[in-house]
Amino acid sequence: MTSDMPLLVFTDLDGTLLSHGDYRWDAALPALERLAHVGAGVVLASSKTALEISELRQEMGLQHWPAIVENGAGLLAPHAQAVADGFTYAQLRAVLGNIPANLRRGFCGFGDMDTAQVVRLTGLSASAAALAKQRGYSEPGTWSGTSQEKAQFLEELTKQGVVAREGGRFLTLSFGGTKADQMAQIIDELRPRHTIALGDAPNDAEMLESADFGVIVANPHGADLPLLEGEKTGRIMRTRLAGPQGWNAAIMGHLARLKL
Repeated sequence: MTSDMPLLVFTDLDGTLLSHGDYRWDAALPALERLAHVGAGVVLASSKTALEISELRQEMGLQHWPAIVENGAGLLAPHAQAVADGFTYAQLRAVLGNIPANLRRGFCGFGDMDTAQVVRLTGLSASAAALAKQRGYSEPGTWSGTSQEKAQFLEELTKQGVVAREGGRFLTLSFGGTKADQMAQIIDELRPRHTIALGDAPNDAEMLESADFGVIVANPHGADLPLLEGEKTGRIMRTRLAGPQGWNAAIMGHLARLKL
């Protein structure tokens, strides 16, 4: 890594760098290769676990960059081998066990599901779903109760130090830490000349606003992000194409504008 890095890219995965349906990323390969050619870094930032991201990072040739895991609740160092340490996750599940039953039953987390259920919910392969269940810091899940019950559920969690964030598919619980928090630490360490962040869901908004340039990647399968402050000045843009196709076009466009 170098302190004279021209550009550092922070990117969400599902629905952004990975396609929504089949989790492929080959449509973004031209931009990834171009980024490597100009000496830019790519930091994966996702709700995925360290074990999941470690495999993807290796496949993409990005193992020499850090990665933000479980929506910012954890960080995977460059070249580090992911290890499943469930201590924090066990504490989180214990908090869920203390929530009143009439509220708790509305939330179904990965820890409440078997691997087959995670496969059906996410479309992941069985092996990938097994990795997704080996969590270290956070609990993604779905909500089936009423909006009033949800508000009460979140209030109970807040009392016990747990925060909830809405993603593209899941309501994710953790003891804190965001993608933007981890992003700030990485930028402080690497000191890139420019930063770009790409995402498609509400839990990416802080990361998008924190970068020099932000890209909201079109996701026809999720709710549109509300207008972000950076869009008013043109610092944040939206893609027309979805997933890795939109990612590729946006990165190529920014590289041209930055003359890299």
